[in-house]
Amino acid sequence: MNRRLLTILFVAFIVAVIFTYIVARVIHNQSQAQRAPATVRVVAAKTDIKLGTILSQDNLTTVEIAGVAPKGAILARDGGSALGRGVISDLYEGEPIIDARLAPAGSGGGLAATIPQGMRACAVKVDDVVNVSGFVTPGMRVDVIISGTPPGAQSSTQAQVSRTLLQNIQVLSAGTEFQKDTDGKAKQVTVVNLLVSPEQAETLSLASNFSIRLVLRNPLDTKVGQVASTDTNSLFGSVVAPPTTPTKHVVLPKTSAPEPFTIEVLNGSKSTQEKFASPGGHQ
Repeated sequence: MNRRLLTILFVAFIVAVIFTYIVARVIHNQSQAQRAPATVRVVAAKTDIKLGTILSQDNLTTVEIAGVAPKGAILARDGGSALGRGVISDLYEGEPIIDARLAPAGSGGGLAATIPQGMRACAVKVDDVVNVSGFVTPGMRVDVIISGTPPGAQSSTQAQVSRTLLQNIQVLSAGTEFQKDTDGKAKQVTVVNLLVSPEQAETLSLASNFSIRLVLRNPLDTKVGQVASTDTNSLFGSVVAPPTTPTKHVVLPKTSAPEPFTIEVLNGSKSTQEKFASPGGHQ
């Protein structure tokens, strides 16, 4: 066989092998890329972070998430944007940090950072029972009920009235503080901060003179309706008083005093008269 022809066939074989290898590698890489989902690295909480904490490098880390990053998540390359911002809800270890759960930059931390624009935090003093036995925690929704005697009414004659003052109010925080009682001794008082509008804050301020009770509600139940007031008389329904027997007044006939009778006594030439009362009378 021609030596030149053999050389051409050998070179063609080598080229075919090389191209076959390249095509096989490309197909293998594409299949691997399709099987392995894309990942993204985001900023996450290094430890549990409480509400109001100012974020620093010590409590931040990064985690790799398969697929698309959660909406609002802070990417690792933008991690510096989370530093110095306050946390407006509790974060847990390993949880990706969402921008909406951080206060705006420069607003600081604490309770003030959790108050949305145009809203107010109003503190209400309650006891453990009114505080639904400690189950009122940040993020819960409550109704505010007041009880007392209406202004201008006499407590001895007017029944106490209970009324739903506010509905579907968010709890910002719940804690305790120490205040002095009438004897000057320190006592522990439970304080619940409610997220209200300025008008609702004025209403709560006036209601502080009455007994306030918080009623826990389902967070998914956002319906606000009209609730009629209730007084203590309505608790017992219609109570019919027993009939009273009229008092009979007996009128006695008026009796006139008996007329006296006269006796003439003759003593010789003298004559005298003696008067005596009738029987049953007095002389």
